[in-house]
Amino acid sequence: MVEVTTLDLVIIGLYLLFMLLVGVWFVKRIKNTDDYYVAGRTLGPVVLAATVCATIIGGSAMMGRAGIAYTTGFMAIATALPYMLGMFIFSGYAGRIQQVGEKYHIESIPSLFEYRFGKPAKCVLAAMVAFAMVGTVAAQVTATATIIKLLGGQVGISYEMGALIATAIFIIYTAASGLFGVVYTDVVQFFMLIIFVYLMIPFSSLDYLGGFGSFWASLDKSYITPAIDGKILGDIVTYLVFTMAGAEMWQRAFAAKDKKSAKRGMFWGTAVYGVTIALLFLMGLAAQQILPNVVEEFGTADAVIPALAIKILPPGLTGLALSGILSVMMSTADSYLLVSVQTVVSDLGKTFHPAMKEKQEILFSRIASAVVLALGALVIALYIKSAYDVLMFAWAFYAAAAGLPALAALYWKRATSAGIMAGMLGGFVVTVVWKLVGEPMGLGATVPGAIACGVLLVGVSLATYRKRPTVMVEVK
Repeated sequence: MVEVTTLDLVIIGLYLLFMLLVGVWFVKRIKNTDDYYVAGRTLGPVVLAATVCATIIGGSAMMGRAGIAYTTGFMAIATALPYMLGMFIFSGYAGRIQQVGEKYHIESIPSLFEYRFGKPAKCVLAAMVAFAMVGTVAAQVTATATIIKLLGGQVGISYEMGALIATAIFIIYTAASGLFGVVYTDVVQFFMLIIFVYLMIPFSSLDYLGGFGSFWASLDKSYITPAIDGKILGDIVTYLVFTMAGAEMWQRAFAAKDKKSAKRGMFWGTAVYGVTIALLFLMGLAAQQILPNVVEEFGTADAVIPALAIKILPPGLTGLALSGILSVMMSTADSYLLVSVQTVVSDLGKTFHPAMKEKQEILFSRIASAVVLALGALVIALYIKSAYDVLMFAWAFYAAAAGLPALAALYWKRATSAGIMAGMLGGFVVTVVWKLVGEPMGLGATVPGAIACGVLLVGVSLATYRKRPTVMVEVK
């Protein structure tokens, strides 16, 4: 049984309080919706790299993937590398996104769709973005609740109570400060994460086991043997296609101060993430030897990393490591919660109420983040208690239906409103049907969904381009 000391609990409490105060302090920076949603388009490459990396390495990416390494091994690597590859590709055109946003005063993917394809396409995509983002917030709630339950087990805190506490924390500083608070708390959380989780825990784990030689000698080599089945292939396609339309990363690109900052920030943030993939894999495998009964003791493999920190680190350092782990969930949850708020209030709300004033929009955004969207994430987290499962549930539909259309909106001048609508709706329907029939051949639903989306998008666009061409976004 692993137990956390009073000193560690005090450190964690002070850290969470500090993060809330930092977020609230940025309230005074919010003067308009540009400040709230895209931080006034002021982000340089260093800040952008930190917030990108902190956002990518969320609860599902860290705790969920370490749990997968602990239980199944290679799948943790097989599903992480496509996301990294997709993000490197995304960094290549992040500069174009920044230029389009600055030139046409666009702040989100749905706004780009409205400019090129009209309001119906905007509304359909916005609904999909909101669903995907709320599901991703739910994954962070799930991961955070697992940690809070682990920490509070001695005083009877349940998973459900942990989920409520996590949701309240996410609400306060996201609703108050918008992207300014999100980004600059991400910078703090990034350094906490790298120092006290991705450096301290792996090295301490190897030291606890007697060095890398002892760890390797005791390792079951079947866990590092490459193997891909239909489910893994589905997850690979989901990650790869999702990066094309990841609304949280588009928001970061729109917030960059110039083209170079957008490209460099995305590239270096992704490069750091690439290093953490190997470290996560190492932690999951090391935990097999140090804590062989994690699932039996805590009910989920998601508890691997926090349980490992408590087991191998001395008091004080344990608190700092657990604070770093919590920072992962906070830095990702705030990003996705803010994107979902922007989508619901700005992209959908202003479509039906265009006369909405900026102060009203910011107020409604804070209400939306505090009530509708955060509570939606809480409900999902209470229903599905695996961070990785929640994430893939949310991303599968969105990746299949929005990934290729987002790329077409940015680059393909022959894409038409009819083609985009056909692609999005077709991809969504095929994904849902594929899941409902039990994913035949064990193939993940994103694969047939993305294929259907691409075929319909291209076919219908080419058939309607001459009669109904759309305006193209042009940049230097």
